[in-house]
Amino acid sequence: MADLFGIDLNVILYLLLIAAVAIALERTFTIYLSRFAKRVKMQRSSGNNLVLTFRMIILIGALLAISRVGGLQPEWIVSFSAIGGAALGFASQKTIGNFIAGLYLLAARPFRIEDYVRIGTVEGIVQEITINYTKVLTIGNNMVSISNLQILDRDITNYTLQSTKNIDLYCYTFEIGFDHIVATEKIAEIFQEVFERHVHSLPKRPSYMLTRSAAFERVYAVYLYVEHPEDIFTLRPQIAEEVFKRWDMERAKVQI
Repeated sequence: MADLFGIDLNVILYLLLIAAVAIALERTFTIYLSRFAKRVKMQRSSGNNLVLTFRMIILIGALLAISRVGGLQPEWIVSFSAIGGAALGFASQKTIGNFIAGLYLLAARPFRIEDYVRIGTVEGIVQEITINYTKVLTIGNNMVSISNLQILDRDITNYTLQSTKNIDLYCYTFEIGFDHIVATEKIAEIFQEVFERHVHSLPKRPSYMLTRSAAFERVYAVYLYVEHPEDIFTLRPQIAEEVFKRWDMERAKVQI
């Protein structure tokens, strides 16, 4: 196409096309990621960082395309990309790893905000999911930040349970062990008695099951159902304490 004021019109059209595509991609990703952040209950700051990151990626891609159309030799583009990539790799390798891991967690969604989870040895309520870290409130009222890269290498247990009434319940499981002095029938009575005290304040009656029995110990798994995850912090030690108090009473009777 003929030059206009010394500028090739083909170049102008290509530049306009690149700009139009970049703007369309930016708007599409912004709308989608904003909705995605709301759907997964992501913190506003984390959602903004996610949108900003993809805007930067689109901008860099557009600049590379414009540089190529504008006549910059491919060797220069490769050289600048290699130098920039090496510098970025040495300076922020861990950050990039956390970022990629964060994107994977947001896509896979093994847990959400306010879920009660166990990540490795850390147990508690998920308070925030960012691009780099996940924050968990533990039973000791401590806020633990776990890098998303570490989360991918740990076992994850999510205690969320979907009930038949379309209400999100949390089925928390913990173990209680006893020796063989008190009879199994009496231990069953203890569990039922303790559970009866709390059944009116819970969405579903707690249950228990014998998980293993050895020469000196029997271990029971207790299933505690709650609607609000923070209730686990108070109910777990309370129920365990009541069970052990009743067990101590029965144990004392047997030893008399």
